[in-house]
Amino acid sequence: MFDRRLVQNFDWVLLGLVVIICATGIVNLYSAGYNRQTGDTPLYIKQLYWLAVGLGVMFLTLIYDYRHLGKLSYSVYILSILLLVAVMFGGKMVSGSRRWLPLGPFAFQPAELAKIAIILVLATYFNRRGRMEAMRFKDLIVPGVLVMIPVALIIRQPNLGSGILVALVAASLIFFVGVRWRTLMGCGLTLVMLSPVIWHFLKDYQRQRILTFLDPGKDPLGAGYHILQSMIAVGSGQFWGKGFLQGTQSQLYFLPDQHTDFVFSVFAEEWGFVGSAGLLLLFTALALWGLSVARDCKERFGHLLALGVTALIFWQVFVNLCMVTGFLPVVGIPLPLFSYGGSSLITTLLGVGFLLNIRMRRYLFGG
Repeated sequence: MFDRRLVQNFDWVLLGLVVIICATGIVNLYSAGYNRQTGDTPLYIKQLYWLAVGLGVMFLTLIYDYRHLGKLSYSVYILSILLLVAVMFGGKMVSGSRRWLPLGPFAFQPAELAKIAIILVLATYFNRRGRMEAMRFKDLIVPGVLVMIPVALIIRQPNLGSGILVALVAASLIFFVGVRWRTLMGCGLTLVMLSPVIWHFLKDYQRQRILTFLDPGKDPLGAGYHILQSMIAVGSGQFWGKGFLQGTQSQLYFLPDQHTDFVFSVFAEEWGFVGSAGLLLLFTALALWGLSVARDCKERFGHLLALGVTALIFWQVFVNLCMVTGFLPVVGIPLPLFSYGGSSLITTLLGVGFLLNIRMRRYLFGG
């Protein structure tokens, strides 16, 4: 029987934040693809289709009580691993990377499913582990293996950005659960010691991106071109911006990947500091609201699930904005709900669906 309390506890603020960010992103994509003389469907129209699908998936998740997701978490995790393996053999090659799995007329990035899968499986693992003292190194072995399998498969595509993102989300969840400071320092020291080995296994273009980050002006027409053009676009917006459809970097196509990784640069050039600050406030409000969903959830699995989804959104925003402004190397992470891309948009809206699901059922625990 339908429970009216589900509607009464629906989080309209969270939905409103998501809709405003998505709508702003659609308008920005219109500008990013403006005046392109091609016969293809405009990018903003395609994004509207993906948004409709993503919203449909988001609302479908509300039907299923999130507490039962724990029973499916390992199945979803295994499915994501199988899809990542399938991409190695039957994936679509784009720009030297095999990241896409063809599904009829569409293509899907299994790395996006892996982001949700790792949140579900770690939330389930730590929930079943129960509340214990801060974890030691031996307690990190099982979750570490669960994380490293998809990370290794993703980096092999190669897709360094998504691999780093999965690792950051997992590390955030582990940190929230609790780790001894001695263990944390030991892990950090181990990572530093392994950095030469990690450097050895990086692709040439990935090494070049890191070196370019340290000195973008060394190769301004080659490896440093992306970041330099992005920084010019962001800086030229100044305080008020140049105005809608008036950005020279984007309208004259100096800015590469301006509908995906560097979509914020288009927005910053046209809307300036004021618009950029407004967008940043929206993302900050979304992250803080996600933390409030986790805080108010009295059930451990839901608490961890909400923290994982919030970490996923936060790290994507943080890395993307630092990337396009020159504070981090270019690693190919889109701006969630804002950059063009069906897989990323649907994955993020699926995560938002989990947050809405948790908030709607808080009354079950007296919240």
